[in-house]
Amino acid sequence: MSDFSRRRFIKTATLASAAVAATGLGLFSSRSEAADFKLKFANNLPMIHPMNVRAREMAKAIKEETNGAVQIQVFPSSQLGSDTDTLAQVRSGAVDMFALSPVILGTLVPSVQISAVGFAFKDYDQVWSAMDGDLGAHVRSEIAKTETLFAFDKMWDNGFRVTTTSTRPVLKPEDLVGMKLRVPPSPIIMSIFKAFDAAPTSINFAEVYSALQTRIVEGQENPLTLVSSAKLYEVQKYCSLTNHVWDGFWMLGNSKSFARLPADVQAVVRKHVDAAVMGQRADLAALQGTIRDTLKEKGLELADTEPQAFREKLRSANYYADWHEKFGDAAWAILEKYSGKLA
Repeated sequence: MSDFSRRRFIKTATLASAAVAATGLGLFSSRSEAADFKLKFANNLPMIHPMNVRAREMAKAIKEETNGAVQIQVFPSSQLGSDTDTLAQVRSGAVDMFALSPVILGTLVPSVQISAVGFAFKDYDQVWSAMDGDLGAHVRSEIAKTETLFAFDKMWDNGFRVTTTSTRPVLKPEDLVGMKLRVPPSPIIMSIFKAFDAAPTSINFAEVYSALQTRIVEGQENPLTLVSSAKLYEVQKYCSLTNHVWDGFWMLGNSKSFARLPADVQAVVRKHVDAAVMGQRADLAALQGTIRDTLKEKGLELADTEPQAFREKLRSANYYADWHEKFGDAAWAILEKYSGKLA
């Protein structure tokens, strides 16, 4: 038993009976008077998404291994605000941990968007080699430069992003011309669809369903699992498997908040965060085998696309050259170590 466990075991045991179930929608952890550290973990995904299933397990395991000294409250579905609002909260310390896509985090740390370069990765072998390797290490070092934030070692998976629409399928770049398409508040995603001559509109995810339902936009782009868990098939007709960007979530932490934890407690938290992330990756991999059939059963019309024509359009629009210049030669070389030559 570690030192922090010995010190707190007796107090935790005597107060365990006083623990009460957490109140509030989506609050997974139970609250106990014995907790010395109560941490908030926020994300924008529905409660049923594998991230939040694993987050619940993570919170339980951390609570048990620390004998109640550390309790994590999980807030799914943007309960604490939009992505941009919650990013501000984790920077201030009002939220302790936040799972955020690099396409959104790029509004604060532009260099993290490098993993979201259009059509950079063709499969998960490339993705995890890069993000668990030198590219991920490069991005984490860039996040640490903020001084208020740090990133845990492993990224949650979100999947390859696809395009859903209510008006027509997207089978070739020309199909996107003039299309009103919701994109996240992300410079790099916005630039992809501008290169395709679409009309991208930045909308936070919490408002996507209503924007599609009221036809403010014709379509949107997100991974298949999110199309399913957020029930976007109810307000969309076509799903084109463009796979234009692989997306994940950096598990961000507030640096000062985490530093308050004793070193042995930090190690416990890191261990269970990594375990949860690896479990969630496996969950999403398993879902990929069934998600297409599930969405077809819901009435969504799915269509495969060929990436080459989209890649060529991005090249001719100077998309790759522009982002190469923004990221710099050193970072671009790390990306192309895994992706191969892009431009």
